[in-house]
Amino acid sequence: MAEVARRTDPFLGFRFAVLRNEQPVGGFSEVGGLQLETEVLDYAEGGMNDVLHKLPVRTKQANLQLKRGIADRTLWDWHEDVVSGKVTRWDVVVLLLDPAGNSPVAQWALHRVYPVKWIGPSLNATQNQVAVETLELVHEGLSRMR
Repeated sequence: MAEVARRTDPFLGFRFAVLRNEQPVGGFSEVGGLQLETEVLDYAEGGMNDVLHKLPVRTKQANLQLKRGIADRTLWDWHEDVVSGKVTRWDVVVLLLDPAGNSPVAQWALHRVYPVKWIGPSLNATQNQVAVETLELVHEGLSRMR
């Protein structure tokens, strides 16, 4: 009898956590910028007119964006330290959690992270929305741990 392939559904992107030096930073509504891009050098080898070699050069990482409803000053204070010349670098981990929200199924580690941009909420008296702040973080490396 033929063995039946086990179905694996992709994980949903709405159960996640963000840790800074292994401690929860807060509840975020959105995390963006988990992105790597490798630059490519086109190399035309002499005598080979039908081939253009593609060689990897370096890999760049995008800035990480964290969005959350304003609940305290934690993110503001971290960015304010950088503005004041006190750059404190942290390690940040983004966890994608299982459907029950209990254990990580994927994990990305960002190394030597610090904030470079803070965006405050859009305030509008005619709407009933949460006041959301965005913090953009620069880092020196992204790795997939799980």
